Order: sequence, then C-alpha cells, then structure tokens
Amino acid sequence: MISLTVTAVVFGVVFLAELPDKTALAGLVLGTRYRASYVFAGVAAAFALHVALAVAAGSVLTLLPQQLVHALTGVLFLGGAAMLLMKKDEGEGEVRKPEDQSFWKVSGAGFMLILVAEFGDLTQIMTANLAARYDDPLSVGLGAVLALWAVAGIGIVGGKALMKKVPLRLITQIAALVMLALGVWSLWEAVTG
Repeated sequence: MISLTVTAVVFGVVFLAELPDKTALAGLVLGTRYRASYVFAGVAAAFALHVALAVAAGSVLTLLPQQLVHALTGVLFLGGAAMLLMKKDEGEGEVRKPEDQSFWKVSGAGFMLILVAEFGDLTQIMTANLAARYDDPLSVGLGAVLALWAVAGIGIVGGKALMKKVPLRLITQIAALVMLALGVWSLWEAVTG
C-alpha cells in the first residue's frame, strides 16, 4: 500500500533539490528545439530508471541496523544540504541536436542526456536515502519519479518563465533547508533510538 505522507515528503524533497539542477536547464534547451512531448518521453523514461536504481540501493540499506541507517541518512542529508548551499550557478550546456525530429531521435536524445547527466546525482542519492529511511520503496519511488517528472515538465514547458519569477538561489536555499531538517531529524533518531 502506498503512503501518501511518504510520497508527499519525498516529492517535496526531490522536487526542491532537482529544480535548480542542470536537468531543468537541459529540459528547457531541448524543449525549445524539439517537440515537448517527445523530449518528455525520453526524459521521463531515464528518470524512472534512475529512481528504480536508487530505490533498490536504498532498500538494501534497510537490512542494516536502524540506528546506523538513521545516522548514515542523516549525514548524507546534511552533505546534500551543504552541496546545495555551496553550488555555483550553472549555465546552459551544449545539447547535441538530433539530425531529425522523429520521436525516437528526440526522445532518445532526452533519455541519453538525463541517463548520463543524472547518474549518481544528488537527487538519486537522496532518493536512495529516503528509501532507506522510510523502508517504503513504492511510496518513495512514486514520490521521487513524480517530482523528477514535474521538474522535467516545468523545464521543458515553462522553465524560463519560472526562473524569471522565482530566483534560482531561493529555490536552492529552500531545498537545502528541507534537507538540513531531514538530516538533523535522522541524526536525532539515531541518537535517541
């Protein structure tokens, strides 16, 4: 059974962490050059694969003693918060243009871009941490994949408009605060548990 609370928490954490990431910019660049639905199909498939790998890794962590898992996830959340706060603003990278506008070429370009760019990324690590923390792979996986798809959709369809209204730095700081809170909470549970 899926927990809406866990799904919502995971969605919020992953969404805020991914929004200021290079993926939104890459989606924006691809979305301005190619048919948005084709780009989204490839990006969504790559994110689903990344989430499945992260949830599997996090589920393995649940085999460890609970206090150790809380301590480990707490440290990793604090590290993620530090990474977000120290992150420099990234410019748009060059995106290779497929020769034609066919579904397979465009979605394949989106899939490969995300597959390579997001492997071992902060949100993949955070998803593994959340899977370990909540021991609820379906809820964590659903929240993470929906958050990543939402960010991709925003990047593809309206990233430029959002970034004009909400400063990227503010989004990054909010994501860092959420991860900081989760890190402190996890460490507290490790010490008191």
